[in-house]
Amino acid sequence: MLNPCSMLRSFYKNRFMSSIKKSPEEWRQILTPEQFRILRENGTEKPYTNAYWKVTEEGEYRCAGCASLLFTSQEKFISSCGWPAFTQPATKEIVLRKDDSFGMERIEVKCGTCDGHLGHVFDDGPKPLGTRYCINSASLNFVKK
Repeated sequence: MLNPCSMLRSFYKNRFMSSIKKSPEEWRQILTPEQFRILRENGTEKPYTNAYWKVTEEGEYRCAGCASLLFTSQEKFISSCGWPAFTQPATKEIVLRKDDSFGMERIEVKCGTCDGHLGHVFDDGPKPLGTRYCINSASLNFVKK
């Protein structure tokens, strides 16, 4: 399986500045309170209770903050984690960052366009890639095809 640290080195986009800049007040005007908590404050929603973890319909998963394409149903799989899980991003609009919060070593997944927190990536996904992008539903908008 892939080591998340090697994933970070392999896929990290060296972007410290997102292309969309808004004040917290501007974000609050366009996001729901739950979206703001997750996207702007690095929150996490409860497992098994969110909108997209069991969705199997064909479509695209776009950032709830900026509408950038992030994942598609082709990369999605039903995981026992309780959040939407994907084997890989659909585009290069994903930024991976080391996350040492809560005494854990994880790789955070962020939107490369608006710098919104999406979730984390782990090395326990299905083969052949072995990656599981565990993403908060509130950070996404699903667009059916």
